Amino acid sequence: MKKPEVLIVGAGIAGPALAYWLSRNGYRPTVIEHARQLRSGGSAIVVKGPAVPVAERMGVLPQLRGVATRNRSLTLLDPEGRRILQLPLTSDGAPTVEVTRADLSEVLHRSAQSEAEFVFDDTVIALDQDGRGVDVTFRRSAPRRFDLVVGADGMHSTVRRLVFGPERQFASDLGLYGATVPLAPDAIEDPSEMTMLTVPNRMLVVHPSRTTPLAIFTFRAAGPVPHGRKNIALHKRIVADAYADVRWRAPELVAAFLDHPAPFFDPLTTVRVPSWSRGRVVLLGDAAAATALLGDGSSMAMAGAYALAEELTAHPGDHARAFAAYESRLRREVGPRQRRVGLLSRLMVPRTPQGLAVRNAAARAVGYRNRIAPREAANR
Repeated sequence: MKKPEVLIVGAGIAGPALAYWLSRNGYRPTVIEHARQLRSGGSAIVVKGPAVPVAERMGVLPQLRGVATRNRSLTLLDPEGRRILQLPLTSDGAPTVEVTRADLSEVLHRSAQSEAEFVFDDTVIALDQDGRGVDVTFRRSAPRRFDLVVGADGMHSTVRRLVFGPERQFASDLGLYGATVPLAPDAIEDPSEMTMLTVPNRMLVVHPSRTTPLAIFTFRAAGPVPHGRKNIALHKRIVADAYADVRWRAPELVAAFLDHPAPFFDPLTTVRVPSWSRGRVVLLGDAAAATALLGDGSSMAMAGAYALAEELTAHPGDHARAFAAYESRLRREVGPRQRRVGLLSRLMVPRTPQGLAVRNAAARAVGYRNRIAPREAANR
């Protein structure tokens, strides 16, 4: 019997994870990625919650722990760069692991590449579906027909645009911008410490990562700014203007951003799509339901990939029921996250000095509870 063929668009996190599970459940997955190779670098993410048992079932948790970042604490600074407090980020029994996005992608790719076809440096330009399959036109490769197509191609999904409509219908800006730039290894003194300075409307973080530290800029502009995704000169000007009066290491870190040939920059948005499937096409990960700031997009992508593969296996030959069951499962996870993202954005990047004082007081309370809890446990 011919294996159903599934095209997965995107080789980041969700795509390889889905390819792994589909290949083990009677499907023939093909993963296509517009980049020429797996992307290097990237911010650190935490594999947590529902992604941990998925990683365990895949047998990759030991590999992830082997490439974990060295970050163990968060130090908060006042506007002058003086330490306010230090918070532990890990505990001995915590079932989580922090890795760079690139390392996670590489581990997942290695797990799937022996049984799935991977095509790099290509992308989808047209999708034409009927009751029995999807005809796919690629930019470089010859046209092919698939039984199903999965859009796992991120917040700016091409699949979503082609099948569901333009991005502006689904993306909601939080009024924040995010930017990152890699730093030299000697840019940090303590490889186990992440440092965060916050002033009204702007946050600046130095993250030790694993081998290449990162400067992370998260900020509100004074008003709407023009934005072109490929306009690097504009991105650099926006970041420089936003941090012109910030002290501590801001001038040095902004200079690193300005000197880099292609630093990362993007508005922080939340993606909400009324239905994640249309016919034989379904969305996965950030393409379906991106949630900025929470830091669990990669974990939800892994959990979503497992759920989608499981539902397709449970409903052979009935993709409509499988897609509906998958969406119902995942919406229970992502819905509450999306509802609290606005509050989180105001807490992480307060607009006023008063809001910043409240945020710091809350952080002190968390730090106090973290110090007390181990003592209480030891006395039981």
